[in-house]
Amino acid sequence: MYTPPSFREDRSEVLHSIIRQHSFGTVVSQRDGAMTASHLPFLLRSEEGTSGVLLGHMARANSQWQEFQSGAEVLVIFQGAHGYISPSWYETREAVPTWNYETVHAYGIPQLIEDPATVRALLDATVAAYEAGMPKPWSTERISGELVEKLQRAIVGFEIRITRLEGKRKLSQNRSEVDQRGVLSGLRSTGDSQLAQLMEEVLGL
Repeated sequence: MYTPPSFREDRSEVLHSIIRQHSFGTVVSQRDGAMTASHLPFLLRSEEGTSGVLLGHMARANSQWQEFQSGAEVLVIFQGAHGYISPSWYETREAVPTWNYETVHAYGIPQLIEDPATVRALLDATVAAYEAGMPKPWSTERISGELVEKLQRAIVGFEIRITRLEGKRKLSQNRSEVDQRGVLSGLRSTGDSQLAQLMEEVLGL
């Protein structure tokens, strides 16, 4: 990933936070010169290994999991807040349009999870993570064991021990404070409060 120094983010705690906040990632693998990508929810165990471990699952009918058996490295992309930046928001006249965003690239070698009990635990943990904010959290205990087993046979679980993390937060760090505040005002005028709030936090405005 092309990352100028002013936009580079190396702090693991920040990168892990982005992964957790935007945990629907894109896993990219390659076999015989062909690229494959799947969009999946991920769990992160930040305390394991040097950079953490990603846990995921996909449909058994998705042949990408077979590529994981090759021992080749994969890339998982987590896209955070992002948005178009109009040069009309700058005080500086000599300017062009751009895009502000934050993203994390996680690299590692996937390992399939073969143990049925571990796969079931992964499914339960995934459901619990995404149901946590619901008024009445759902769990697999609400459906029959027979259905759970059927669904479990239809998926493949895997883990990726992260060997390398790359982070980028392109949030107008290279602009003057006047231009940065102009961007904040412009973003709010378009209703993009998420990106505006992120810029305020990172830039200290």
